[in-house]
Amino acid sequence: MKNIVKALLLSIPFWGLTSCDKGFDELNINKTAATSVNPVFILNNATINCTYAPGTVIYEEGIVQQMVSPNSGVLTGANFNQDSRDNTVQNWQKYYRTVIRNTQDVIDQTKDLPARSNLYNMARILQAYAYMVTTDSYGDIPYADAAKGYTQQIVLPKYDTQQAIYAAIIKELTEASTALDAAKTVEAADVLYGGNIALWKKFANSLLLRAGMRLSKVDAAQAQSVVGKAVAAGVMELNTENAMVRHDANYVNAVGNMLNSTEAANIYMAAPFVDYLKKTNDPRLKSIAVRYVGAKSGPEQVASRASSEPAVQIGMPFGFDNSTISAEVAKNKLASFYDFTQVDRTRMAKNTAPNFLVTAAQTQLLLAEAAQRGWVTGSTAEAYFNKGVRLHMEQLASYDANAAVAPTAITAYLTENPFNTATALEQINTQYWIASFLNGPEAFANFRRSGFPILTPNPFPGKGIKGTFIRRLTYPNSEISVNSVNVKEAIGRQGADDLDTKVWWDK
Repeated sequence: MKNIVKALLLSIPFWGLTSCDKGFDELNINKTAATSVNPVFILNNATINCTYAPGTVIYEEGIVQQMVSPNSGVLTGANFNQDSRDNTVQNWQKYYRTVIRNTQDVIDQTKDLPARSNLYNMARILQAYAYMVTTDSYGDIPYADAAKGYTQQIVLPKYDTQQAIYAAIIKELTEASTALDAAKTVEAADVLYGGNIALWKKFANSLLLRAGMRLSKVDAAQAQSVVGKAVAAGVMELNTENAMVRHDANYVNAVGNMLNSTEAANIYMAAPFVDYLKKTNDPRLKSIAVRYVGAKSGPEQVASRASSEPAVQIGMPFGFDNSTISAEVAKNKLASFYDFTQVDRTRMAKNTAPNFLVTAAQTQLLLAEAAQRGWVTGSTAEAYFNKGVRLHMEQLASYDANAAVAPTAITAYLTENPFNTATALEQINTQYWIASFLNGPEAFANFRRSGFPILTPNPFPGKGIKGTFIRRLTYPNSEISVNSVNVKEAIGRQGADDLDTKVWWDK
């Protein structure tokens, strides 16, 4: 009997242990934590990160002479024609880390899911957009091997030629647009178009038109072919079809945030841009610009000094630093360089301003050029041109109600500045320059492709380029140090890693 009791007593701790361990794994699982993410939200993350980086103000918008700063340091860039890789890196980091990576994640998750085929093709379209911006900025870049570090452990991707990348972009846009099907699952949570298939198709086809026109200098026959396919498939015609990223108080416009905070008093509208708008009596100047008349410092740029009247706007010239600009201040009879015109950060450059990726205005202006070249026959170059100008003027109301252009002012402008077939390409692409204001990457790309507007090269002394204008952005230092073999191969093929080397479609 004693032995039986002893055995029972010895076994009690094990019963206790067994009882305590029961359900242990279940207790340590957080039942409210997400175990997976709907891939449409990953696409949304990619979409909102398509907004332009602050560095585009310093380089791309400076190169096309829309914005300028006389200051150096973190603002060194186009005004000095210098290679500042802290700024040229921004497109690379933004698109590879947040857009290409996330769209590839969506593509990988949905490629074998027929029920999510629309989402799959939407991701392909947005990724094509990101690759176009990136290759236009740098030339040869990783494409086939890109975004495969997590899935295939390719952490040192090879670089593809821009020619091959453009062929792939055109293929992706064509296939994805065709495959979108309104009869299949509607991705209503999509932040770009709410899953509207018709609008996604127009976005893809308008982007395809842009890609086709990008080839006009390097391969006119291929350009015409691609343009024809895009137009036949249906492109943007209305501002309600614009591809834009919306912002609010919680998710602010990155460029607007910079212009309303650290660099509020340091960046100005450039003289060539302001002068052209004034010369043509363009009503958009009143919607875009503000001058703090008589300001002697940043703190003096206050509402009581603010004027949006076109007659008082004075753009800052290129080629001066914060010391030598004093001569231009005196010449223009200003109180200081703080007295030059700026983009209005309470309207067009406010924190909550939208960011436009591809617009109906840009699309119609590209159609005007295509018609002028005889590549499309749906309407006349003049009709497309007038429609494109009108659409951009109407688009300004999307930034702020106080930026709206009156319909009568639009009609008066088109009457005073009629389409001229003798100077059509210059006229069309100068309007494209205006319609791409604050879209630095696109304004820079079209300027290189078309050669318009006609701008005087920046005369800054001791400039860091041999040519007249910066032609590309330089590769990140991190790529050069880590992925050196593949970067060197690309440089050997494309040309020196500097601001002078032209990308493939620019040669």
